[in-house]
Amino acid sequence: MPILFRMETGIVTVYLVEDASQVRRNIALLLEMIAGVQVVGEAEDSETALGEISARRPDVAIIDLWLSSGSGIELISALSHALPDVVTIAFTNHSGPAFRAACKTAGVHYFFDKTTEIDAACRTIETLVSARR
Repeated sequence: MPILFRMETGIVTVYLVEDASQVRRNIALLLEMIAGVQVVGEAEDSETALGEISARRPDVAIIDLWLSSGSGIELISALSHALPDVVTIAFTNHSGPAFRAACKTAGVHYFFDKTTEIDAACRTIETLVSARR
């Protein structure tokens, strides 16, 4: 699947959607350790996220599936239709086959389990950064 980046900055911009503030903070810290990544926004619910992602147009949106308000799967679907150039990454503890299938149907680009696939998620972000250069 082709992924198009806006090449003017050389930076991959990331928006985080996670309802647990400590987890969100930890993900942001982890991402900031990757050269060429800039976290440009965070939200804990899907409505705020959709509005801010639409306004900020990040390259990547990292989305938890279970949010305090709204559904990560519905957000992925909305983004895949409204902003197909935003790369969506599901990053969740709910990684069973049904969730993976629902995310695939919604149009997710990548899917990772928070507890077992952190390294794989980081490698994917690094690959996206390398593709940008």
